[in-house]
Amino acid sequence: MAGTHDTEQQRIIVRIKCIAFREARDAVATFINRQWIADKIHRTTRFVIEWWEKSYDDCFADYSECGRKLKLSDAILLIIFQKLNNIDVLYSLHGVNKQLNKIIRDSIFTTSLNFVKWSSNKFLNKLSSNVILNRFCLQILPDISIKIKWFHRESSSIKRILHAANDPNLYGLGLYNMKEKTARRLFIEKLGLYITTYVRDTFIDGNYLKKNIFNRMPQLNEFSFDFRSVLFINNQINFPSNEDIQRTFTDFQYNKITSYVNHFLEENQAQCHVYSYPSQIQYYQRITNHFSGGIFKYVRLISLYDEHPFEHEFFLRISQSFPFIEKLSLINNQSQKHKQSHNSSIVKYNYLVTLDIEKVHDDYLEEFLFHTKTYFHNNIVVYINYKSLERVTHNFTGDSTRINCAKINKIY
Repeated sequence: MAGTHDTEQQRIIVRIKCIAFREARDAVATFINRQWIADKIHRTTRFVIEWWEKSYDDCFADYSECGRKLKLSDAILLIIFQKLNNIDVLYSLHGVNKQLNKIIRDSIFTTSLNFVKWSSNKFLNKLSSNVILNRFCLQILPDISIKIKWFHRESSSIKRILHAANDPNLYGLGLYNMKEKTARRLFIEKLGLYITTYVRDTFIDGNYLKKNIFNRMPQLNEFSFDFRSVLFINNQINFPSNEDIQRTFTDFQYNKITSYVNHFLEENQAQCHVYSYPSQIQYYQRITNHFSGGIFKYVRLISLYDEHPFEHEFFLRISQSFPFIEKLSLINNQSQKHKQSHNSSIVKYNYLVTLDIEKVHDDYLEEFLFHTKTYFHNNIVVYINYKSLERVTHNFTGDSTRINCAKINKIY
């Protein structure tokens, strides 16, 4: 509900969201109704009815004591828009008026365009609607093409995106869910590839990249990548070791290459993860105990998985390596072997807002909910097994969990 302490920035943001949700409904999202929007923006249906048929221009009007409309400054609007997703800002506000067109051309919104989102165990296309895709390709991208430096795209629409305009300053592509044939048809000087794929016989390694990428892309001189290849074990016994994988990169001319190999007996799978460092990847999935560290300042979402326990020191390494993560999901059914000692440091998550610990051993609920182990700077949304939550918190009476539980906004 509308709070008496809302700032003007907050009021403008919910007005924008209200209209944007209504436009999404008109385009393709027929499940959206007034109550759905009210729940999403935490306002009443009366508020929705009042605002959802108005224009975006109306959102930015304040009123003087005599009822005269006043316009907010560009600086204030820029601060407000930074709290929104840049794709939503471009789609919703492009073409509204000259003032907004000038603001949304700022490099904050146009340098890196991420059209994918991570859901469960795969990447989804944000531009799933042809209406939205057409608007970007025909109107928005041609207007901001000189500003664009990075695209993160799902492979199905990459051709349309790249052909929408001439992007003279584009130097990086993050391609997701990409098939091998698509990669062979790309002829650019700088390339970023982020792929998870199932393989039949062997892992993706340096030899594979030389044969299928570099030999087919002679113009390529800068290459960043993140490849995760998964192989069903079946009756196979011998797999390449991590040392074997590293040897295939000995004469690699690009950035530092990191790799590790995991065997997941419960899933009957083996996984090889190889990536260049440093990286501009925004998602880092299926991190295991073999993770060697580093600083990944662009990553906002991570998932952790292993069939061996994650100890407290592992989470310290994760929080230090991914200082800006906003969403963390964890799957691990193995109990911790070494509980945190009194001398251990507290794991700090300064930007985390969503935590998925639904499929874990109770030890990891303690790991995240005990204030002696973990600190949350923000209030968070938690996906969790409710019976496990009751058990670990002693029906919400335990002193050790009281502080962190107070920061839980919603439980799913």
